[in-house]
Amino acid sequence: MAIFSSIPAKEYVCLKNLDLYDSSECTQLSTQAGQGRHLILLEQTQNHFLVKLCEDDYQAWLSCQDLMSIQESTDPYQASVIERVEIERRLGSVLEFTLLAGKQDNFYLWGGTVGPNYDCSGLIQSAFASAGIWLPRNSYQQEEFTTRIAVSELIAGDLIFFGSIKINHVALYLGHGNYIHSSGGRNGIEIDHLWQDKDEVAKKYNREIVSYGRVERGYRTKCNDQPTSR
Repeated sequence: MAIFSSIPAKEYVCLKNLDLYDSSECTQLSTQAGQGRHLILLEQTQNHFLVKLCEDDYQAWLSCQDLMSIQESTDPYQASVIERVEIERRLGSVLEFTLLAGKQDNFYLWGGTVGPNYDCSGLIQSAFASAGIWLPRNSYQQEEFTTRIAVSELIAGDLIFFGSIKINHVALYLGHGNYIHSSGGRNGIEIDHLWQDKDEVAKKYNREIVSYGRVERGYRTKCNDQPTSR
């Protein structure tokens, strides 16, 4: 059994892209932290560290082998205050990011956030982050974070959420009925249509649409609060 111990809270910055894992065994990818992202060490086992990413408060495990790939930050992360008016100015960059990502060779990667291989919410988070707008990490968190809208209100840059029992997939609306997503069913980034089922994969996704959301603000981190173990 792993023995956990808390460690002094210090903020670090990633010197390169890092894989982060869903348990202290560090075998299953949970998310990725791109070069330049900030994190806080929360706990450690004999070999690995539980960390919290500063931009979205996401917790995952860092392998001890990657400890040399972070350094103590001299410039603590501060979340920008971004409201809807400014977000609207940046949506063109968000859309461009996703379209360019789809043109690269890619496959669906659970936990992928740094490209070229993404999971669904990783693509969405990375697209908005590329324009300086941080969203929560997972699709269900993104659904909770956005403002509900009707399908008739959709404009380019809004989000579409899918699921059966709970939200488990997200796509970015491009306009004219089209949406782009990193899809496990398509093993990569693809464009589908809300009302045109071009195949069984599209039919399945459209059948599982749950809600539509609009990003009204950027995520305000709690990373500078006193960290607690999960």
